[in-house]
Amino acid sequence: MLYQKYTRAEAARSLQINPDLITCWIQEHQADDLGQAFRGQGKLTPQQKEENKRLKLEKEVLKKAMVFFARETT
Repeated sequence: MLYQKYTRAEAARSLQINPDLITCWIQEHQADDLGQAFRGQGKLTPQQKEENKRLKLEKEVLKKAMVFFARETT
């Protein structure tokens, strides 16, 4: 397996996700004897669904803010 030397923060920034999510994935992976952090055939727990919804909302807010401030500077 090929590993790249990214910090969690760098990986999160690259993936445009919250660094805490990467930490959760790592903890799940380490806790599972089979090493399957993404078990359940892609089905999310209610907590994961809520986190996903919150992250998408945050991303949308940031996109709108970026557009707003870009207009203000021109």
